[in-house]
Amino acid sequence: MTGDKRHAPESSDGSGGRSSPVAAAAHRAAPGEDPAPEPVTDEAPGTTPEFEEQESEAFDVDALVAKAEKADEYLDLAQRTRAEFENYRRRAVKEAAAAQDRGAAKLALELLPALDNLDRALAHAETTDENGDGSFVSGIRHVQSDVLAALKRAGIEPYSPEGEQFDPQFHEAVAQQPLEGAEPGTVVEVYQRGYRQGESILRPARVVVAG
Repeated sequence: MTGDKRHAPESSDGSGGRSSPVAAAAHRAAPGEDPAPEPVTDEAPGTTPEFEEQESEAFDVDALVAKAEKADEYLDLAQRTRAEFENYRRRAVKEAAAAQDRGAAKLALELLPALDNLDRALAHAETTDENGDGSFVSGIRHVQSDVLAALKRAGIEPYSPEGEQFDPQFHEAVAQQPLEGAEPGTVVEVYQRGYRQGESILRPARVVVAG
């Protein structure tokens, strides 16, 4: 019969008897075989959330390294500044002490002639005290002691090298004379006491040396 039309049974997915390519591929896959590959998407490589997280972590590490290097620079600068300040402080203290010593030495040099006069007056008064009670000599000696004590507080002390070997660094010879029993070159008389400040000689002692 020419008018008899046979209709193919419709598929359950409503496609009118025509299955989709994916369904056909799944239908053709035999048991035990790998399933058909998943459809390829248009997402570009390297833009996955995992990649973005790794990139962010790498950026954070670089930033921390840069900050650490900057902190090291600041620390080094602070250490150098502190060392320079300590050196400056030590120099300032040393220079202040040296200036104080120079001031004391200058004042002592101004006072030494007065002390020399006190020494002469004391030596003379010990033999010509008319009172006989020693009060005049005691008064001169008291003034002399006060002045010497003030100089000592400033680090200045007198020295009298009688009996020592002559040394031009500490002594100034005003005369040379033979003296029985004295070794040549020995200081036999101190004409004027010397004064020193620590290791520095403010004024050498003026002496008479055995010839």
